[in-house]
Amino acid sequence: MINVWQLQEAKGKFSELVEKAILDGPQYVTKRGKDAIVVLSVKEFKKLNKSSGDLVSFFKNAPKIDLDIQRIKEWDRKVDLS
Repeated sequence: MINVWQLQEAKGKFSELVEKAILDGPQYVTKRGKDAIVVLSVKEFKKLNKSSGDLVSFFKNAPKIDLDIQRIKEWDRKVDLS
């Protein structure tokens, strides 16, 4: 199973590249011998972007960090509430 394509080959065989991405998984495309892009099926893309929960859950499950933070009172600012 070949999953690395040179850019010129990928351009010429784009339909095959897409089909391989759907059936065989991510396909890597190189440009001038260097990694350039990865072609993914929508299914694979959605797996990568799947949310693992909401923001509240994220913070509730985050590790507790003991920070020694002190407020510097000279940085107060005046606010006109009128």
